Amino acid sequence: MELRHIRYFLAVAEERNVTRAAERLGIGQPPLSQQIHALEDELGVRLFRRTGHGVVLTEAGEAFAVDAKRLMNDARLAVEKAQSAGRGEIGQLNIGFTGSAAFNPVVSKLIRSYRQAYPNVTLTLTEGNTAQLLAHLDAGRVDVAFVRLGSQSPAGVQIHHIAIEPMKIVLPATHKLGKKRKVPLAALADDPFVLLPREASPTLHDVIIGACREAGFEPIAGQQAPQLSSVVNLVAAEFGVSLVPASVCQIQVDGVAYTDALGSAITIRLALASRIDATAAKTANFLDIARQVVTSSA
Repeated sequence: MELRHIRYFLAVAEERNVTRAAERLGIGQPPLSQQIHALEDELGVRLFRRTGHGVVLTEAGEAFAVDAKRLMNDARLAVEKAQSAGRGEIGQLNIGFTGSAAFNPVVSKLIRSYRQAYPNVTLTLTEGNTAQLLAHLDAGRVDVAFVRLGSQSPAGVQIHHIAIEPMKIVLPATHKLGKKRKVPLAALADDPFVLLPREASPTLHDVIIGACREAGFEPIAGQQAPQLSSVVNLVAAEFGVSLVPASVCQIQVDGVAYTDALGSAITIRLALASRIDATAAKTANFLDIARQVVTSSA
């Protein structure tokens, strides 16, 4: 039994006339009659009783019509669902993000815009450092990831620009320079720096080390932090000082002070990473929204 047999059956049942049903279906009357007879033979029951004005359903035909309508409706819904999934309008999108990315206004605007455009796609969020997120991306555990990267793209990864952020100095509130609006980075040469391990976030680590060297000193390595958000808490606990993306300043923790670095601008790039071989429409849609949001925010 094929879906077309059910469609033919329902057309005849609704029209109560084989000729009109054939016209509606766009086929000849003899082939339609043959298909109905073949269906009846397959089922082993008569579905229609012939009358002088056409046909009417038998008791077996009425029983079959109930489930036949449901089957056709299920088939229509299955087609619509497949087409929606093919357009990326349903399903699940897995997004990875570094601890600081969530604070960037472009990121929140992007996710908000995507949810408005594709409300039937479920979003799952995974936080991690850049190394963890790139591993998740490679393993297919996330579809896209907001990461801190330099100018080089890891193998198999496509990078999409999101924002260039200035870096801010974060000091313990008790630090002698904690009330200054701008601080020369060289003034922190004798302070230990709270850093993420380079293997966890090589770009952030290198930006901080490079800025210190540019200022004429080699930073003293202090306590390591597992996540960027932990840096602020460790600074508040007076483990040392650090540099963080400006968006992290939204983390208001007692015992810390944020200030600008005097001199050359220190910046870091926020990017959206996806697999080069990604083919899912939901991922493509997210990247399209990202391009639109970044352009409008420029």
